[in-house]
Amino acid sequence: MQEIAACAARLVVEEGLEYGAAKRRAVKTMGLPQRSALPSNDLVEAQVRDYIALFCADTQAQELAALRAHALQWMIRLQDFRPHLGGAVWRGTATRLSDIYLQLFCDDEKSTEIALINMNLTYDVTSVQGFQGGAVDALSLHSFCPQLGEDIGVHLLIYDHDDLRGALKPGSDGRTLRGDATALKRLIESQNEHKDGERE
Repeated sequence: MQEIAACAARLVVEEGLEYGAAKRRAVKTMGLPQRSALPSNDLVEAQVRDYIALFCADTQAQELAALRAHALQWMIRLQDFRPHLGGAVWRGTATRLSDIYLQLFCDDEKSTEIALINMNLTYDVTSVQGFQGGAVDALSLHSFCPQLGEDIGVHLLIYDHDDLRGALKPGSDGRTLRGDATALKRLIESQNEHKDGERE
């Protein structure tokens, strides 16, 4: 289990895969049976943090800061849809290969698409598993991040407004799984203070 988690963590960091895809690829890469028991996301995340500390310590903080700043711009842009940031950018394990995942809580699910069309943005629509287990629409687009000098994948997961109540429950480790723009600003400020403290 530990070996699968370590292999999955490398794929998360080096290829920007999400945890589920990374675990499945790790099983295949290691030549294990397809039905092998998979490690928990918490175990993979612990391995991701270890991998980043070993191999990406000199670049990851800067890349994470750029992605968080870019995510905040999108959250301000989409503030009418109650955006909450999740995924690696929220958890602090993102690198330049990571995508931005914003969960939107809408009164009318089609209103987000209309807003994107009005912004002259091109997007793809897919269906993904939501945090409650059911399928939700995901609007995916590319957005240029000036600080990184490249396009970043931005995925807007569309939820019903009432789903917001269950969205703010903490995970198994007690940490919040997502945050709104105010919470993200606090994370950015905290990261900046930590950086300033290291310079002193």
